[in-house]
Amino acid sequence: MSVFKSISLVLFFLLVSGCGDSKKPEQKSIYKRVKTEKRQVKEANSVTPVDLNNKGIGPIKNYSFSSEINMELASEGKQVFNSKCTACHNVNRRLIGPAMTGIYERRSVEWVLNIMLNPDQMLKEDPVAIALLKEYNNILMLNQNLTEQEAKSLAEYFRTL
Repeated sequence: MSVFKSISLVLFFLLVSGCGDSKKPEQKSIYKRVKTEKRQVKEANSVTPVDLNNKGIGPIKNYSFSSEINMELASEGKQVFNSKCTACHNVNRRLIGPAMTGIYERRSVEWVLNIMLNPDQMLKEDPVAIALLKEYNNILMLNQNLTEQEAKSLAEYFRTL
């Protein structure tokens, strides 16, 4: 029995310490390369171009904010956001749809208003909306049937983020 234990221990140490070591570095480097390539493809597919000149398709042709944030309007916008938008959007992180923080660094005010007011046509005809649709796994933005006033209050709220 002790000879069997001795042979078992020797075989165990050989397997753990020596056998197969020459293959491990290759496997690790191949794994890292494959993993990096997948990450690069995913990142390349998840970036919709910034387009501040595109005004979108819908009723809003020109819109500009006043220099001061209208806190009363922003408060109304926050209420609308919490009741109609949070199922798909978060303020600071990506969910089913994009995060709202910094939206005006990526899109024009008119585009933001038009996607809220006219998502059906925008998702069919606007190149940025189509790219976002692809980026977010073809999950459509539902038409919440917002009034222009509600959309403008949301737009004002987004300025506070």
